[in-house]
Amino acid sequence: MPFDPTKPANNAPNSSAEMRAQLNGLKDLIDAILTITDAQVDGVNTVGPGNPASASVSVIGNTLHFSFDLPQGNDGMAGSNGSDGAQGPPGNDGAQGPPGNDGGEGPPGQPFAQAVVDSVNTLDPWESATVDVSFDGSNVHFTFGIPRGNDGNNGADGANGSDGAPGEVSQQQLDNAISSTSSNTNSVSTLNNNYADTDAEELRQKVNELINALRR
Repeated sequence: MPFDPTKPANNAPNSSAEMRAQLNGLKDLIDAILTITDAQVDGVNTVGPGNPASASVSVIGNTLHFSFDLPQGNDGMAGSNGSDGAQGPPGNDGAQGPPGNDGGEGPPGQPFAQAVVDSVNTLDPWESATVDVSFDGSNVHFTFGIPRGNDGNNGADGANGSDGAPGEVSQQQLDNAISSTSSNTNSVSTLNNNYADTDAEELRQKVNELINALRR
């Protein structure tokens, strides 16, 4: 019998069968509540600098499943040519991208409270991006490892002549380079479908909060 909050009626005779049915119905409702006990990264892919980053999350049983596509940083800009053989300085490092390893297992039976980014580490250009995720019983923790872009090429030697000032990257070129790489996260789609489960819905909101915070 499903739980009926109107039973037993006021001043009704005591009935052990009715009371037992009500308690069993209430227990069925409690047992049906989904709790998150683990978080797992199913896949992390490093994509080219021109590709948008993306993240997906799903709930299977009591486990949160994540998949990430993370762009590598753009190559740095080459230095400008200088007169009389002076070299331009090397380009700036590209902006960092994000991805991950399997997260640790949290204690069973506790719903998560929020998602927390513990750290973001810059990796060498040839390394793959990583994402570590763990669950401490209350919070889902993320640690990101993001490869930087390759260094830019040195400027070519200038023609012989009187000494000139060494080549340099202008402030406008630097601003343009930073602007073009920081926009990689702007195309990451937020998770717009609401979840009926309150715990999954809270995680969806936190993931959207993280995506919006990374946008420039």
